[in-house]
Amino acid sequence: MSWLWAIIVGLVLGLIAKAIIPGKQQIPLWLTTVFGIVGSVLGNWLATKFGINETKGIDWGRHLLQLIGAVVIVGLGDAMYAAVKGNRRRA
Repeated sequence: MSWLWAIIVGLVLGLIAKAIIPGKQQIPLWLTTVFGIVGSVLGNWLATKFGINETKGIDWGRHLLQLIGAVVIVGLGDAMYAAVKGNRRRA
């Protein structure tokens, strides 16, 4: 069941990250989900390092770090995907 939750959270975080990042992203939905999962794991790791991974109630700090991780990973992943596919954007 934890894999199912990881996929659901990754999809949601990846879609939120795509909405936050300005412009149109080139990555497909399945890659958005993978990048969201990686961002979530990165956010959990950072929350553990900061000592805010387990709190009473809703873990707002952990969730914020997961979202920040997803935004960073989706942004970097989209840039790499565009570079590999040859769809480089002009500034």
